[in-house]
Amino acid sequence: MLTVTEIFHSIQGESTFAGLPCVFVRLTACDLRCAWCDTPYAFTEGRKMTVAEVVSAVEATGCRLVELTGGEPLLQADVYPLMDALLAAGRTVLIETGGHISLARVPAAVVKIVDVKCPSSGESARTDWSNLTALGPRDEVKFVIQDRADYEYARSVVGERRLEAACGAVLFSPVHGVLAPKDLAAWVLADRLMVRVQLQVHKYIWGAEARGV
Repeated sequence: MLTVTEIFHSIQGESTFAGLPCVFVRLTACDLRCAWCDTPYAFTEGRKMTVAEVVSAVEATGCRLVELTGGEPLLQADVYPLMDALLAAGRTVLIETGGHISLARVPAAVVKIVDVKCPSSGESARTDWSNLTALGPRDEVKFVIQDRADYEYARSVVGERRLEAACGAVLFSPVHGVLAPKDLAAWVLADRLMVRVQLQVHKYIWGAEARGV
């Protein structure tokens, strides 16, 4: 049994899949409290659904791309049979995780989008660094960056962990409405980093406060 905050069909706003139609399964609960979190409603809202009910809801959209998100989706034990069931149904499955829970049980066929929390989040000490040694060529690492100190932290992690070669993409995402994207772009260009400056496309289409998009 899963606790699900919402299931919705929208445009993928982040990652290398940005711009593609995607069905999102947002699972309830998170044990992090990032200062810039934009989905606090996922901490407690939600309804009980079986794995089969979630798969049926996904299939009803007709969309082949699925993202499991939260909250923190890896907190729920039935997320693993859900991933298996979605893969068996022929879906391309993405999971976005906060980076503090082991990825060891996540199926290899699932595209893992792993946050590394920067200092401004207040949760940087929670990172499970072993996750960065288990990434494949399709997986992605995301840094949400609020200020210059966050940027320098992310730049150091990318260099020390050789992330540009360790995974399919490194994403630098400015905190929406706080850090100007042009400032982040300027820093990346000045340091000649081969990372992807990522904007949250859905917020530019529907606005930062919209839900279910």
